[in-house]
Amino acid sequence: MVEGRGKFEWSQTASLMALAVNLMRDPRKGKSASPSDFNPFAPKPPMPILKGKEMLSALKAAFIKEK
Repeated sequence: MVEGRGKFEWSQTASLMALAVNLMRDPRKGKSASPSDFNPFAPKPPMPILKGKEMLSALKAAFIKEK
């Protein structure tokens, strides 16, 4: 019950924080903030795991400059 109330209160606080940020941001310079950006209880997207050739091509693109 306590955890549920904490999640509820954080969702409200995160919505207000996102609203404040979006009111003061420059629309041409970046994307808008969402409440999940400020909510510590929001589920985070899974990190991709690269295997095999995908891993090699990603590392090659990151560290080798093509002329």
